[in-house]
Order: sequence, then C-alpha cells, then structure tokens
Amino acid sequence: MNLISQAAPPAPIDLVSLKRRQQAAWSSGNYAVVGTTLQIVGETLAETCRLRWGEKVLDVAAGNGNATLAAARRGCEVTSTDYVPELLELGRRRAEAELLSVDFQVADAEALPFEDASFDTVLSTFGVMFAPDHPRAAAEMLRVCRPGGCIALANWTPSSLIGELFRSLGRHLPPPAGSQSPLLWGTQDHIQALFGNQASDISFMPRTFHFRYSSAEHFVRVFRTWYGPVKKAFEALSAKQATLLEEDLVYMLNMMSCGIEYGARNESLVAPSDYLDIVITRK
Repeated sequence: MNLISQAAPPAPIDLVSLKRRQQAAWSSGNYAVVGTTLQIVGETLAETCRLRWGEKVLDVAAGNGNATLAAARRGCEVTSTDYVPELLELGRRRAEAELLSVDFQVADAEALPFEDASFDTVLSTFGVMFAPDHPRAAAEMLRVCRPGGCIALANWTPSSLIGELFRSLGRHLPPPAGSQSPLLWGTQDHIQALFGNQASDISFMPRTFHFRYSSAEHFVRVFRTWYGPVKKAFEALSAKQATLLEEDLVYMLNMMSCGIEYGARNESLVAPSDYLDIVITRK
C-alpha cells in the first residue's frame, strides 16, 4: 500500500469574492488624490491612439476620469465607466468644470452593459489591469469595440515603481493564492495572449511617469491614506507589522528616487515608474 499522500491540487480562486474585496479596497480611500497626478498619462494615451473628433469612446475602469477628460477634450463622444460610483462623481465634477459633455455610468469591466461593436475606441489607464478575471475583461473590451477600432491601454510594468510597491505589499500580506498579478498587463506576452487572436496589430510603447512628493515618507502617507490597496494592507497589519511595511516602502522609494542625478533643486522625491502604452487594433 502506498502511504505517500499526494498533494491536493490548489482550489480554484473565487473571483467573485476577490472582486468584492477589490471593490471594497478601491472604495475605501480616494483614488482621485493619486489619480489626478497621473493626468498626463491620459493625455499621452489619447495622442498615442490618435483620437479624432466625433469618435465614440469608452473609458473602462476610468477612476476619476483622466482618459475620459483627455478624450472629451478632443471632441469625442465619451462614456466613462467604473464600479466605484464615488470616483465617477469626481470625474463628473471635473468634466462639468471644463464644460465637457460626458456620459458617466457605473459598470463592471468584466460585464460591460453595452452592445457589441458600440465604440470606435476603448481606453483604460491603470484601470482594467486590476480586474481579477483577465480573460473576461479583455473579452469584454474586444466585444464592445467595433472591427477596425482600437483598444488603448496604459499599464504599469512589473519593473515599475508600482510593481515594486505591490511586491512590497505581498511580502507583508501575501495576495490570495491563485490570483493573477495585475502587473501581467504590463507585459507583451500577456497582452498577446489576451488580445492576439482578435487583433490585426498590437503596438507597445514604453513610457515613464515620475511620481513627485516631498519625500518618501510623504508618498507613503498619501498612499496609505488614499490609495485603496495600500490603505487596506496597512489596516490589516498589526502596528509593528505596519511599521515594518512603512520602512520597506520608504527604503524602496529612496532607492528608486532620481535624486541629485535628476538635477534636483531640493531633496524632494522624484521617482520614475515605467509603464506601457498599448494600442490594439481590432480585426
């Protein structure tokens, strides 16, 4: 009789439960405090995918509307979606302040409430990459994009500052077993696997965004207060564990800061974070 037990296969990840926790995390802070600093990313992506006046554009997981505003400023008919209503309301206020006409709708990136081929362009800046079911989110974006249209994404790479931040979080509070890292969306192989069968062309353009804060400690203070995943991580740790995480993040940020080499006029934090602009042309 063989007494050597066989390891049981890992249980499948509960994506519904994971999404519920993620939604609670993004709702817990106020992503707009960080999101508004990333406005240039939306503007750059709008230029990269060559938006034209009158195009129908969908912004998926829009947050407080960086790509939404960039598209609306270029005369597009924009629908802005997110599953956090409070963020959409902040995007609405920004659009109203600029006298821009935008349709805001609460929607899940994995179940978009739109007809097939409804949009000329589908955008997402650092948004859809956090959907737990990667193939389903990609399939939804492909479904609502018309043939010949494009899907344009800005996604953090694994080597980015945000990648390092999530790895630091994972060392102190491991992610759910079996979940896919959002940073896979910042790799060419993963994008090809998700979109390649229904794309006539996929282009990748490396970009860099510079986070600017008064210090590494200031960055951590802002993120643990307002950036949902970081806020939830700190809340789940004991005081001692939270101190260790903060020290880990401060060290990482100081190591990544451009400092004197960047021609600094003071000792404030300027930390680069690599990302990809990705333009997928739909067959």
